[in-house]
Amino acid sequence: MAHPDGELVLRVMTMPRDTNHSGTVFGGVIMSYIDQAAYVHARSLGLHRWVTVMVERVEFVAPVFVGELVTLRAKTVTTGRSSVTIRILVEAERYSTGENVRVTDSTIKMVALDANHKPIPFTNPPTLNSDDGHSLT
Repeated sequence: MAHPDGELVLRVMTMPRDTNHSGTVFGGVIMSYIDQAAYVHARSLGLHRWVTVMVERVEFVAPVFVGELVTLRAKTVTTGRSSVTIRILVEAERYSTGENVRVTDSTIKMVALDANHKPIPFTNPPTLNSDDGHSLT
């Protein structure tokens, strides 16, 4: 059965290197996970180079601590010719209780690119990686 908040695309355990001076995980680390999760979801829609072109508001409503599992779920909101808008929900599993706490959610727009870094329909056949000549498949 599908999860109502989207498919699981990324799950990460936080480490001491991820924290700020207050002992909570940097917001930038969580934002990096959001970007990665959006890419993973976009790639499931088309095997292309995908780039982030827009990130909607990211408001942190709960902290994340060292040792917690961060789960990111993705759901397609809308699609265009070469783009997809994706909602990413972020939750942290509390280390001490196992409780899942909503950390933030965001909406990201990703665009599919060809070998010349020009937008292409994301329904196109897989694009080639011009840097090494290998297919992305």
